[in-house]
Amino acid sequence: MPLLKGNQFRSANSFRDEPKSKPAPKQRVPKETAEDLPKFKLNDDRTIKIIGLFFLIVSLYFMVAFTSYLFTWQDDQSYVIDANGGWSNLMKTQQELTEMGLNQPAVQNWLGKLGALLSHQFIYEWFGVASFLFIGVFFIIGYRMLFKIKVLSITKTLAYSFFLLIFTSITLAFFHAFISDYPHFLEGEFGFWTNRLLQAQIGDAGTAGLLAFAGLSVLIIAYNIDFKLPERRAKPKYVVPETSDEVELEDEILYPPVEFNLPNRPGQETSNGNTQKLSQNLPPIELPEEPEPEEHKPVVLSPAKNVPFETSLAVSNDLKDSPPLTIEKTEEEKKSTELVEQFGMYDPTLDLSSYKYPTLDLLENYGSNKIAVNSEELEANKNKIVETLNHYNIEIDKIKATIGPTVTLYEIIPAPGVRISKIKNLEDDIALSLAALGIRIIAPMPGKGTIGIEVPNQHPEMVSMRSVLATEKFQNTTMDLPIALGKTISNEVYIADLSKMPHLLVAGATGQGKSVGINAILISLLYKMHPSQLKFVLVDPKKVELTLFRKIERHFLAKLPGEADAIITDTKKVITTLNSLCIEMDMRYDLLKNGHVRNLKEYNQKFISRKLNPNEGHRFLPFIVLIIDEFADLMMTAGKEVETPIARIAQLARAVGIHLVIATQRPSVNIITGTIKANFPARLAFRVLSKIDSRTILDSGGADQLIGRGDMLLSTGSDLIRIQCAFVDTPEVEKVSEFIGSQRGYPSAWMLPEYLDENADSSAKDFDASDRDPMFEEAARLIVMHQQGSTSLIQRKLKLGYNRAGRIIDQLEAANIVGPFEGSKAREVLIPDEYSLEQFLNTLDNND
Repeated sequence: MPLLKGNQFRSANSFRDEPKSKPAPKQRVPKETAEDLPKFKLNDDRTIKIIGLFFLIVSLYFMVAFTSYLFTWQDDQSYVIDANGGWSNLMKTQQELTEMGLNQPAVQNWLGKLGALLSHQFIYEWFGVASFLFIGVFFIIGYRMLFKIKVLSITKTLAYSFFLLIFTSITLAFFHAFISDYPHFLEGEFGFWTNRLLQAQIGDAGTAGLLAFAGLSVLIIAYNIDFKLPERRAKPKYVVPETSDEVELEDEILYPPVEFNLPNRPGQETSNGNTQKLSQNLPPIELPEEPEPEEHKPVVLSPAKNVPFETSLAVSNDLKDSPPLTIEKTEEEKKSTELVEQFGMYDPTLDLSSYKYPTLDLLENYGSNKIAVNSEELEANKNKIVETLNHYNIEIDKIKATIGPTVTLYEIIPAPGVRISKIKNLEDDIALSLAALGIRIIAPMPGKGTIGIEVPNQHPEMVSMRSVLATEKFQNTTMDLPIALGKTISNEVYIADLSKMPHLLVAGATGQGKSVGINAILISLLYKMHPSQLKFVLVDPKKVELTLFRKIERHFLAKLPGEADAIITDTKKVITTLNSLCIEMDMRYDLLKNGHVRNLKEYNQKFISRKLNPNEGHRFLPFIVLIIDEFADLMMTAGKEVETPIARIAQLARAVGIHLVIATQRPSVNIITGTIKANFPARLAFRVLSKIDSRTILDSGGADQLIGRGDMLLSTGSDLIRIQCAFVDTPEVEKVSEFIGSQRGYPSAWMLPEYLDENADSSAKDFDASDRDPMFEEAARLIVMHQQGSTSLIQRKLKLGYNRAGRIIDQLEAANIVGPFEGSKAREVLIPDEYSLEQFLNTLDNND
């Protein structure tokens, strides 16, 4: 059964099946001749393997011969030198060699005459001991061609080996020239005579300088060595991960759609498919001639009196010599400019400057990343679709196929006058004729004048996470939070920006790929972001799904103060965490308001430019991504206590860099409520079991017709995109987590603000005047002076953290200086002036 790769089909696609008597002899002839003698071509897999095996054997042969030469070169010198015959001695017998005058015609090299001659040629007459580089080059080429495993880049290996061959030979000759005046096997005759030539032309000093220049130049090319003296200079905003030189970026293989040739309908001509026989020579339509506009003669107005009009323009010398206009900078701009010139731009990554991004070698490459298409399968599907439509008198003008990793899209253009609803109603009939699972009809396709029929492939191709991350599209993306979801139906890598979504709802039945999709999102962000730029809040009610990321706690995870585990599994702690995120969101909005910016990106850019003062509470704000793996369990146990803070975060937190990813396996209306759906425009649906569940997730059908195993639909509000999710296995996630966790991290996880339940009992009973905070009195004076009981006021003015400021405000409430919590309003100050406050504080001191 012949296989064609990509979107390549036989040109003879017919509307009706050909007579069965004609193709029978055509199918038997190639089968009989194909088994006689195999044809070897340069691009044949067998030929490549044979060449690879040859290179491996040559590398082993050279290694043994060269190693033997180091021990036996003196014994074989009389045999291999050109004066005694050299290569001409290879085919001579020992008797002939004895007659020529050789005392020891027997060769001592471990690989005989050929080994001795090859070693002498490469090592003594050519490049010296640098010839051992040939062994490595041959081994790398052969190993890659035989086992199809990339050890090093062949291009860079050849380039660097050629330089080292020349450089090593000449360098050894340069130093050996101070000891001996004759060539030696260390440098070879090439290095010896090249060094002699250089010394004669530029001298010893010039040769040494030339060798130093060549060596440093290659080091700069290979490693980009910085020779600058340490100085304070402007730092870049972010550290962009550089792609390893050893990993080659993979190109996206996009296959253009293939059109099938269909026979003309009875109403069409054979020579021109766009003209119909039924068309008649209609008389041309005569349009009434428009009357030409009348030409009006120009009217000349003559003045009553000829009044002379003189203009004189006097340019003053003062304007010519005026100084240039200069715009003075404000004090803040001048100060920020001075700070940048003195210390450079603020770099948030300096705390972990030695952090290394995960490499692609940690991920497995499943499959060949190429689509092997069975032409007979495509031809049969096309014929069955056309035949089924003909049974119901539906004619089509054109049909073309676009092949994806798991699904092939057949686009048909119906004949004029065919109603789309007739084709849409035949969905079950087409599925019956094709005998395939997951037939989906898109009528019409958005943005196209066609009707799409998606048919699953018999042999789907797995999309690996490595093949997606290794593309230039992901490596060079400028998105803030790029997530690589997989490949579309046209085999194009699909990358979305989580910061633009800004929240994602993931739903699907059990075992359809939700956990793999969550892992793909996490791995994408870990490969692109620095720990200072991103923090995760992981909620795992099932307790086993997200435990693989426990090792990156000190790098990427955030948790509540006092908690031992960064991955939240208790429902009560989930409620506290969500409310803590609401506090963090309000604090960030206060910082944005004080910084006179509108979103997180502008705020961080202003902070990096040192335009915001850290002494006023400003700080670099990382992105926060909240991931809830099983939302249904939280809704069943907590209900409104969970829904309310999630809805508030989803409504407001986009501008301050807090984003949500919520996954559930129970897509019902009591779990995915209207409030949640309204704030999650981006939804990712895996296969579900009913149309009702599909409408609950996507507000449309289609998710019930997916084939599972990572097949999903992404709704971004207007478009509905079918994607094959990238597969990342558990061992790969463990490798990535281990790679990040083994590096130096922060002292602890990133701390969220402490949430104090205002509905709990007041702490007035537990107030102890002797156990007051050292800043208690100063905070009390500040509150009374401003007549505003606010925790943020104490933070800003006293330069305290949120936790300590919260404890002070509780002590002030317990001492009846401020009133109770009143929601979004500031607390009421119960002491009217500073004189009354001093009397109250003296009373507290006397009681102590």
